Amino acid sequence: MKQTFYLLLTVAILTACTKETPQNYLSFSGKLENNKDSTLTIVNNQGPIKTIKINADGTFKDTLSVKEAAIFTIQTSPAKRAPIYLNNGYDLKLSGDSEKFMTSFKFSGEGADNSNFILAQIEESQNLGNPSLILELEEVAFQNKLKSIENRYDSILNSYKELDSAMVSMAKQQTSQMIAYFNQAYNQNKTMGPGKPSPKFTDYVDYKGGKKSLDSFKGKYVYLDIWATWCGPCIQQIPFLKELEKEYHNKNIEFVSISTDEARRNGGSWEAAEKKWRNFVKDKSLTGVQLWSGKDFSFQQAYQITGIPRFIIIDPNGNIVDANAPRPSEPRLKELFSSLGL
Repeated sequence: MKQTFYLLLTVAILTACTKETPQNYLSFSGKLENNKDSTLTIVNNQGPIKTIKINADGTFKDTLSVKEAAIFTIQTSPAKRAPIYLNNGYDLKLSGDSEKFMTSFKFSGEGADNSNFILAQIEESQNLGNPSLILELEEVAFQNKLKSIENRYDSILNSYKELDSAMVSMAKQQTSQMIAYFNQAYNQNKTMGPGKPSPKFTDYVDYKGGKKSLDSFKGKYVYLDIWATWCGPCIQQIPFLKELEKEYHNKNIEFVSISTDEARRNGGSWEAAEKKWRNFVKDKSLTGVQLWSGKDFSFQQAYQITGIPRFIIIDPNGNIVDANAPRPSEPRLKELFSSLGL
C-alpha cells in the first residue's frame, strides 16, 4: 500500500514537471535572397519593438516577446515593408527575395497561416482594380460583382485552416465592412455621381464682403475646398491651393474655400468662430474666394462630408464632376483639369 502511494506520487510529480507551459516568446528566422540591408526591424503602432541582424548570406534568427497577438510590420528600409502576424509561442520562418519585398514572401512553421493569409488578402485587394469602375456598373452587374468579391474573400479565408480565431473574426469583419462601403458608395453615386445636379449652398458669408451662393459661379467650373482653421491636413494643402489658384487664375474656374468653423470649437460663440476665420484668412493671405458657412451645414450634409479637407469639382452648369476630387497636392488633379479643357 505504501509502495503504491509513493509510485502514484512519483508519477504525479513527473507529470507536473513535464507539463508544457505556454511560451512567453516567439522565434523568427529566415533568409532573404539578394539582400543588401544589415537589419530587419519589427514595428507596431508605437514604433520599433525589435531589430534583428541580417547576416551576409541573408539569413537571420532571433526571438522576441509580444504583449498580444496582432499584425505587425517587418521592414529593412522605409521602402521595404510587409505585414506579419505575431503571437508568443510561434516559430515563424520566412523565405523571400529582398528585391521583391512582400510579393515573394512565404511563411512556414507554427503560426505561418496567419501571415500567409494576410499576404493573400493584400494580393486579392490589388487585383480588384479601380473601385470607381466597380461603382460605375449597372445595378445587376454591380451586385453580381460584389457577390463575386465576397465569395473570393471567403474562399481565401477558408483555404487557411490554422488561423487564429481573432484573425478569422477580423477578416470576416473587414469583408463585411468592404461590402457595406461599396453598397453605400454605390447608392450615394446614384444621386451624387458625375453629371448629377450638385446640392447648393446659399448666402454664405464672403470674406471680401456680401454673400455668395453656388449659383454665383454659374458658367465656370468650381473647385470647392471644404476646410476649417483647426484642421491640420487642411492647412497643409493651403500652399498647393495658392499655387493652383495662381496658375489657373485666367482659366474658366473658380477656387472656392468654404470654412466650417463653428461655435462648438469657439466657446459656444458663432461671432468668435467667424472672427477666427476672418483673422486666419488675413494672416495667411488666403487667395481665391473665401466663404464661411456659418450655421448652415446642409451643403456638407448633402455631400455626406464626415472628414475634412474635402474637395469637390462642379461644372459650369452646376453638375457634379467629382464629389471627392483629388487634393491640390496630388498631380492627378491637374490631369483632371486638363481633361476638362482647363
